[in-house]
Amino acid sequence: MKKRMIILTVIILSVLLSACQHVDSLAQAAARNDLIDRDTANMISLSARAFGAAAEKATPEQEYYIGRAVAANILSAYKIWNGNPELTEYLNLICAAIILNSPQPNIYNGYHVVILDSNEINAFATSGGHIFVTRALLNIAKSEDALAGVIAHEIAHIQLRHGIKAIKTSRITEALLITATAGIGNAMGMNINELTEIFDESTGEIFQTMVNSGYSKEQEYEADLAAMYLMAVTGYQPSGLIDMLKELQAAHTGSSGFGKTHPAPGQRIYFAERAVNRFEVADTGLIRQERFSEALKTGIASR
Repeated sequence: MKKRMIILTVIILSVLLSACQHVDSLAQAAARNDLIDRDTANMISLSARAFGAAAEKATPEQEYYIGRAVAANILSAYKIWNGNPELTEYLNLICAAIILNSPQPNIYNGYHVVILDSNEINAFATSGGHIFVTRALLNIAKSEDALAGVIAHEIAHIQLRHGIKAIKTSRITEALLITATAGIGNAMGMNINELTEIFDESTGEIFQTMVNSGYSKEQEYEADLAAMYLMAVTGYQPSGLIDMLKELQAAHTGSSGFGKTHPAPGQRIYFAERAVNRFEVADTGLIRQERFSEALKTGIASR
């Protein structure tokens, strides 16, 4: 038994180091040579296929439907605020201007911004093009350029496929977990189809992880840099993102909301200030200030 477990461990590790089809073949060859039993070989093959699925490039349709599932989970925790449709339209016009100047203006079902009825300062984006900003975040914005910084940052997450990358990582983790639990399944008389069903059900936890954990620091910095580029080519001042980060820093979000899912604003400000001089944009912020003040006039983003 000990020898068999050593062999099994080596094969499982090879999943991490080899092409998935080779692992599948290796497992079946091991079974044919009586190094491992057929059930164990099938378990390893199942994991190899799961790893293969995780490595596949998602189609635009798949990205949309994955994103829609993420959005559904977000909306199970937050309600949409419909207190002022004109404000929502204003945010979508900012979004439209940015995406028209972006490398990926067209996605499967387009980009859509909605306001969440929450006193928590935060913003989310899904691979399906859904962008969520909270009332509390709108209330600390001081200019249209600052709002554009938030929206451009979320668009960057979408176009850099950070959500899809996070999902793939989780799917690979689940593939490892199904390998680890397959032996228990055999002991309980479960077959491969039942284990696959468990795998499929477990992927639902991925979406909650994305909202609770947020992206990595590196991905947030990458999204900030991409956001400043998108702002510049659209005619917004990239420094508007820095202004928004400073407002977030002053708001002391701590371990909830934005502070829970993003790196400390001070860290992001440091890197953004080092990058902002790369962009030269005429300062036309005063032209936009009147419409910003009208859209977010006192009380409009409050209950």
